[in-house]
Amino acid sequence: MFRKLLIFAFMSMLLCSWSNFAFSADAIADWYQWRGPNRDGISSEKGWLTDWAEGGPKQLWKVSIGIGYSAVSIVGDDLYTMGNVDGGDCVYCLNSDTGAEKWKYSYPSDYKGDYAGTTSTPTVDGEYVYTLSRDGGILCLARTDGKMIWTKNAINDFGATYPDWRFASSPLILDNKLIVDVGITIAFDKINGDLIWKTKNYGGGYSSPYAFMLDGKQLLAVFNKWGLVILDPENGQEICGQEWNTKNTDVNVVTPIVSGNEIFISSDYDKGSAVIEIIENKARIIWENKNMRNHFNNCVLWNGFLYGFDESSELRCMDFQTGDIKWSQRGMGKGSLMLADEKLIIMGENGQLVIAEASPDSFKEIARAKVLDGLCWTMPVLYKGKIYCRNHEGSLICLDLRG
Repeated sequence: MFRKLLIFAFMSMLLCSWSNFAFSADAIADWYQWRGPNRDGISSEKGWLTDWAEGGPKQLWKVSIGIGYSAVSIVGDDLYTMGNVDGGDCVYCLNSDTGAEKWKYSYPSDYKGDYAGTTSTPTVDGEYVYTLSRDGGILCLARTDGKMIWTKNAINDFGATYPDWRFASSPLILDNKLIVDVGITIAFDKINGDLIWKTKNYGGGYSSPYAFMLDGKQLLAVFNKWGLVILDPENGQEICGQEWNTKNTDVNVVTPIVSGNEIFISSDYDKGSAVIEIIENKARIIWENKNMRNHFNNCVLWNGFLYGFDESSELRCMDFQTGDIKWSQRGMGKGSLMLADEKLIIMGENGQLVIAEASPDSFKEIARAKVLDGLCWTMPVLYKGKIYCRNHEGSLICLDLRG
């Protein structure tokens, strides 16, 4: 009898330990910035549920954060996001488990043009939170209570000019630098806000900068109004570039996707996409076509294939090396997506949450549920077995997919 009890206790301890490991902070990287820890829209998380009960995953909480398109960043149990309420932007820190507000920092922002509301996603580093407002305000806030540490303004302090829909770039931390792209790419000392370097004005786009390694050297890919620019992050010097003009609009939005020395860029307005090779400090187009025209949401690159939404409101799978389309699927509008455990986590613009296999063979749907009303253009985020989704109108929800 004692032996059976001992075995039972051991098995219970083992199962408990496995459960804690599967969703522990140590096992899962913090989603501390736009598109996750590697800025590629990919999570290493496994074990989350795709076999849903009727009606979809359980909603754990729902809060109102104001209008906008800002995604969420999460560190531990702290969730950071932004929204606009009554003519003022709000940077929020919420409890990721309950949705309870820990702190809020507000400032005036009265943009009333098309697609109103916040567009940037907060970046968390150490004891600080960094944001970019639509009006060009660059903020460093204390993680613990949201108090202002330092602030700059891209227009007043650095001579940046507004693009048509103002700014949307999400800040990047690289070593001791905070890097922000507002047409002028600017590097600050992340602690005190002192200027380290800035580039010429290439014209404001809406893309976020991406850091990558090539031949043992750190480089920076920026996708602005002019096109793709490769910079040396130590001094801001231009290494090379590829002009990329969109028809009558100069709207370049998505974050560059890097694989080795090849970079994928894509634009809407009937422009298309391309893979650009960087070799010996020169840029060369390998292929260019109109098979993937990303409007405002990124593709994800997985096992040599790109998955993303074309301007035709089709979800498509594209071969990264050739630009050939493998399959297309309609019915989700101009949605957004991320990837985890070889599965696509898709948010349709009508509030449908869809899980599908990340396979070039065909579109293979695993699960689907209507989880939100309103316009849903913001990328969903999976973190510790929970999915966070929002709509433009300001509803942010947390869904339970813990296995």
